[in-house]
Amino acid sequence: MASLIDRYGRRFPYLRLSVIEACNFRCSYCLPKGYQARPDLPRHLGVDEIRRLLTGFARLGMRKVRLTGGEPSLRRDLTDIIGVAAAVPGVEKIALTTNGVLLPQRIDDWRAAGLSHLNVSVDALDRARFAEITGHDRLPHILDGIERALALGLSAVKLNAVLLRGLNDDQLPAFLDYLRDRPISLRFIELMQTGDNLEYFRRHHYRAEALEDALQTEGWGLLPRAADAGPAREYAHPDYRGRIGIIAPYSRDFCAGCNRLRVTSSGDLRLCLFGNVGIPLRPLLQDEDQADELQAALISQLGLKALGHGLHEGQTGLTPHLASIGG
Repeated sequence: MASLIDRYGRRFPYLRLSVIEACNFRCSYCLPKGYQARPDLPRHLGVDEIRRLLTGFARLGMRKVRLTGGEPSLRRDLTDIIGVAAAVPGVEKIALTTNGVLLPQRIDDWRAAGLSHLNVSVDALDRARFAEITGHDRLPHILDGIERALALGLSAVKLNAVLLRGLNDDQLPAFLDYLRDRPISLRFIELMQTGDNLEYFRRHHYRAEALEDALQTEGWGLLPRAADAGPAREYAHPDYRGRIGIIAPYSRDFCAGCNRLRVTSSGDLRLCLFGNVGIPLRPLLQDEDQADELQAALISQLGLKALGHGLHEGQTGLTPHLASIGG
């Protein structure tokens, strides 16, 4: 049976699907001037197109789908999309990455529709610092939503924080205190250079290895990597319920653990976050009879996936900013 496997033997059971490019935050590392609508951008995929897309991927071995943006909660039909994803045969995990602004109002509905995994972007636990980074003073509201998500018993609740020198690199004590009694995984993500952030990158890039050294000094131990794990290196401490994951795209072996593919909100397949080519899948999502053609296209394109990205050489590909493809 055909499956999602590339010429280097890597399997891809994980799909990151952007459902909208727009975002309502102004994060300094992504959209410091806010989202600017692009009149040339095709409309995002509809619910039926998403169902056909996920069905095609699932028939080839995709088992986890993460809904991203932009900010996915800006789609009024997000609950319907979650329900459609949960109904696709073979899909076992439905994840969502969000800035959390609508969590208190929507998390119950999302959970009832089938959401199993949640990631919330929280770049600082100091309210003023959070507002400085994101452009919005909404931290207490977002933290309330996270507590509600924990109470609902999702399979996993994670926090994402982009490492930023001079902006949140002093927040580790606060983050550790937050993890002490909460079963949360906190993912620190090394800032990546994109098409429009070179000056910012040079000013605020913080090497993930420096944080790992600090964690090990504090008694955090590196856990063995699971066979199906992605690129994050995960640490645990006997005194904390939570864990810490480090996503270090500039580390030497980062791409060896790649297990995910990406599709943009308008239906372009991206074999790599920083790839140079987008393969339009939307023409193959218009009718149920196109299922075989879609699967053949996915297998064919996966054979072209490169061994690694070109970030070390400053090659950022088609990604102008992370909101354009959901990270």
